[in-house]
Amino acid sequence: MHPELAAILKKQGYALVGNHSAVKLCHWLRTSLLYNRECYKHTFYGIASHRCLQMTPAVTHCTQKCLFCWRFQGSTQTQFEQADDPGFILDESLKEQYRLLTGFKGDDRCSQKKWEEAIHPVHVACSLSGEPTLYPNLGAFFAECHKRGMTTFLVTNGTCPDVLEHLDPLPTQLYVTLAAPTKKIYQKLCVPLIPKAWEKINETLALLPSLSTRTVIRHTLVEGWNIGWEKEYAKLDSKAHPLFIEPKGYVFVGYSRQRMHLENMPSHETVNRFGEKLSTLLGYPIAKERKESRVLLLTRDAAQMKLPC
Repeated sequence: MHPELAAILKKQGYALVGNHSAVKLCHWLRTSLLYNRECYKHTFYGIASHRCLQMTPAVTHCTQKCLFCWRFQGSTQTQFEQADDPGFILDESLKEQYRLLTGFKGDDRCSQKKWEEAIHPVHVACSLSGEPTLYPNLGAFFAECHKRGMTTFLVTNGTCPDVLEHLDPLPTQLYVTLAAPTKKIYQKLCVPLIPKAWEKINETLALLPSLSTRTVIRHTLVEGWNIGWEKEYAKLDSKAHPLFIEPKGYVFVGYSRQRMHLENMPSHETVNRFGEKLSTLLGYPIAKERKESRVLLLTRDAAQMKLPC
């Protein structure tokens, strides 16, 4: 990694691992330790926020340059030249997580019991930045996590359906971010870097029902860009037939502030109206919501909400 790029990422709070991976403490991990407030994934799926390792094996690799993305996009790559060993990535990520957590131990607001739990993560969220499915050893990485008794979460933009089709093992929970209702909006908002990206996303949606894991469609909603096409979203969601759907409002943070405006961040009321319309169209009841995160959970089977650990 170029030293200048590494310096930018470190300034943003990333702990770099090897040639292409990174770890960063989640905001909700911090609030869980200091204020006993959990993230929306705890509300939706029962995940312990302080026991989650937020990382990516592809910090500078992606197939899109989404306008709403918070990350630095100045050196985005679409292919790997040299891939680190998956066991090395996990080992070093855990070491960096521990290093980032050391300062919390002496904070009077932090429960020592929680801190002891936090330094031994049980969830790996492969979602921090970039497109993880570009990492060629992703299946082996998940196998390493599962071997150590850790659940895995993959957030993908869906542009690599061939990877998902042959991924072994699959993650415990698979998120596909669907941030556009039509090809025209997709090309303008998500700025694909590879050919036929929209067509590949649709291949991923058609593939999801055949995958034996928990599946989630996440709609990142951006005011003035992709809200108001509930019928189009419903058609795409019906193809994917996910277990869960998360309509979530865009947040005006990071480098997205160079491309977006504060007005592009929808209110929770706007997200809620979108979710209600989608719920009616699909027959997925709204099961949960978190106003501070501007997110709803729709599901076709509320009995499966809690993550099996």
